[in-house]
Amino acid sequence: MNWTFNRRQILQAGAATLAMTGISKAAFAQAIPTTPEAGAIKMAIEPWLGYGQWHIAAKKGLFAAAGLPDVEVINFNTDADLNAALAAGQVQCGNIATHTAMAFAAAGLPIKIIALLDVSMTADAMITDGSITSVADLKGKQVAFEEGTTSHILLNYALAQNGMTLDDVQKVPMPASDAGSALIAGKVPVAVTYEPYLTLAMQQNPKVKMLYSAGENPGLISDVFVVREDFLAEKPGQVLALLKAWDASVADYKADTAGGRAIISEAVGAKPEELATAFDGVTYYTIGENKTQLTGDFVNKVVPEVKKAALSAGLLSADVDLAKLIDTRFVEAF
Repeated sequence: MNWTFNRRQILQAGAATLAMTGISKAAFAQAIPTTPEAGAIKMAIEPWLGYGQWHIAAKKGLFAAAGLPDVEVINFNTDADLNAALAAGQVQCGNIATHTAMAFAAAGLPIKIIALLDVSMTADAMITDGSITSVADLKGKQVAFEEGTTSHILLNYALAQNGMTLDDVQKVPMPASDAGSALIAGKVPVAVTYEPYLTLAMQQNPKVKMLYSAGENPGLISDVFVVREDFLAEKPGQVLALLKAWDASVADYKADTAGGRAIISEAVGAKPEELATAFDGVTYYTIGENKTQLTGDFVNKVVPEVKKAALSAGLLSADVDLAKLIDTRFVEAF
């Protein structure tokens, strides 16, 4: 199920929603009930390992155990489609990159960051067909990547570290799911993508090597759980229950890592053995860890670095008030 909107439609949808909801500070100040309200929830997700704990929650009944019997996890193939659905109110919550949440806030769209989900180290990376051995060699070369995404951020950052900009390479825009395939097919010498596409590409062709990864700047590529403000005001108990389901999933994953990885691998269209090392490139955060992160390193170190990178890549056109973007009430109530 996909909804496609252009950027103008996204902004119009967001503005209209703000006008109609008329959310007040008083609504946000209300107590968070420990028992979730009734009603279905639609959550947006992509086939990325970092969001995998939601698949465990669905498969093992952890949503229901948290008091949420009707959670629909809707998969999107591109950032653009997911972001449009969230902006237009087709879904109440979603899993997006930190820089995307900032861009939403800068555009005036009604969302809040509720939790830090994951940080990518080697699970977001630039891969090459073997003909290029350093980032410095990218000048004038074709590079496949999905514009506006974490791949865009990573490529721009890598180029900047080597005295270049995106104007120094031949941009080949395409979905992250297709970038690795384009490399294997010999259409481009370099691709920027994420797991499971990285590992699958390297397994299909032993000549494919990792050229640069997100681990060069830990935290640069991170993901957050965002919720629309109207949903926060109307169903705060459901929001808290969603965090309980995530936390239960992380605990289950730690207790049965092999089983958890099998569930996630199937959900993203791969086999567990194909992603044996891919999972090691992702760090998942518990809600307990979020209590520290949302007032500590994530806010004070990671977010400023991400904002700087997003501004440099042209993905963020205005400053963001982080105090208004991040809502810590739910992790604090956990």
